Amino acid sequence: MKRPWKIMSGLILVIGIVGILVVVSGVIPVKASSGHWEITKWFLNFTKERSVATHSTGIKVPDLDDQALIVKGAGHYEAGCRMCHGKPDGMRPRMVSLMTPQPPNLKNIVPEREPQELFYVVKHGIKMTGMPAWPELKRDDEIWPVVAFLLKYPELDFNEYDELVWGKHQKQSGQSIDSAEGTSLPVPHLVIEVCAGCHGVDGQGRGLGVFPRLAGQNEAYLLVSLEAYHQDKRMSGTIEELASRMHQQEIEDVSRYYSRLKPFLSNESQGRAKTNNRDAQEEDASFERGAQIAAEGIAGQDVPACADCHPATRKPFKNAYPALMGQYQDYLELQIRLFQNRSRGGSQSANLMHAAVDGLKLDQIRDVSFYYSELPAR
Repeated sequence: MKRPWKIMSGLILVIGIVGILVVVSGVIPVKASSGHWEITKWFLNFTKERSVATHSTGIKVPDLDDQALIVKGAGHYEAGCRMCHGKPDGMRPRMVSLMTPQPPNLKNIVPEREPQELFYVVKHGIKMTGMPAWPELKRDDEIWPVVAFLLKYPELDFNEYDELVWGKHQKQSGQSIDSAEGTSLPVPHLVIEVCAGCHGVDGQGRGLGVFPRLAGQNEAYLLVSLEAYHQDKRMSGTIEELASRMHQQEIEDVSRYYSRLKPFLSNESQGRAKTNNRDAQEEDASFERGAQIAAEGIAGQDVPACADCHPATRKPFKNAYPALMGQYQDYLELQIRLFQNRSRGGSQSANLMHAAVDGLKLDQIRDVSFYYSELPAR
């Protein structure tokens, strides 16, 4: 009875030794040029699909039909994904076609995936495929917009893709724009090629509230913000990647350019409409509550006055603190929540915001954000 077990043990030992010798000898080719055998490709794909399906179970999917989310995701895709997955016209860099495995055709694969599965892959990446994890795992608010865009991707053509990425902006060299002083201001090449897709050549942020307005912003604040992204001190899966490629001179040029533009437009461009008197009364009440928080803080909740660092006047700027007047309400609300969750980071002054906003409740965040967003029009 013991003989079969001895034979089996010996066989396993021999197989193990042979396997080790094969690996150590280096005879197994790892060259990408040869691709995978079909059986290997099937096994790896099946394993990946089952793993993603299992680990994405239980992820709650938010509403992904919001056009603002899709536009935000388009900007993220253009900055970090297009280089491998290409545009809807099917064209992508020649080098990508020589990868093993090749990045999948998203027009074909997206319809086969659930939103939570797409979220899991975008966030965590996939080992041994070249698919990286999202640079900042705490920024789910950046990842869900990419998912929203991916769900839209299969139905896009080339022109529709460019419209989502660039909006009304057309990439042209030699552009100039009027500065706040009324002089002609040359547009830096980097702004045309990179920044304008989200923030616009005019610095108005596409009008959807997902990208901040930069026009007329404090130059010192823009400078330290880009430097913080460049140095991996401010969390953003998209801007960190873009800023990491910038030289110091480019950082200074972009900061100076946006700071010299005409300040934020009135809130008419924010796309809000007061539908009845009750809405107007509610907004007026929210504005007054936000104004009180900004001017006085909330003593019982250890919330200091916002206006100490972010006054309701544009200039002179205080230190390297941002001007909040006319900034999008949705964007301001998001930044406050990110500070509360310790998911933002920034310059050396960023830590001051934690104590300032930790005591704010959700309705108070909305009120004070609405107050600052309304200031240019009031």
